[in-house]
Amino acid sequence: MNRNQEIGKIGEDLAEKYLKNKEYKIIQRNYRCRQGEMDIIAKDKEEIVFIEVKTRTTINFGRPSEAVNYIKREHLQNIARYYLYTNKITKTQIRFDVVEIYLWPKGHSVNHIKQII
Repeated sequence: MNRNQEIGKIGEDLAEKYLKNKEYKIIQRNYRCRQGEMDIIAKDKEEIVFIEVKTRTTINFGRPSEAVNYIKREHLQNIARYYLYTNKITKTQIRFDVVEIYLWPKGHSVNHIKQII
C-alpha cells in the first residue's frame, strides 16, 4: 500500500467513526462496481447517503472537497444508480455528501459537507 492509499484509509476510518458518532448507520464501505468506487454508503434516518471521503495532510493544493469536480460527481451518481438498481431500492431519499479529513501534525479535523449534488 502506498502512502496516499494509507492516508486515504486513515481518512475513511476517521470518517466512519465521525459518522457513527452522528448516528449514521454504515451500510457499506468501499463499494465497488464497474462504474467506480463509493467510499461509504450510510443511512441517516430514512435517507441513504453516498459519501465521498477526501483526506489531506496539507491545503497547499486547495480544500479536499475541491477534488470532487463535475466529472467525479457524475461518477458518484452513476455508482449510486447502480447500487440502488442492483439492490432493488426504490422510493427512498438519497443524498451525496463529502467528508473532508484534515490530518495535522497534532491531530485531525473533520468537515462534513452535506448534499453536494
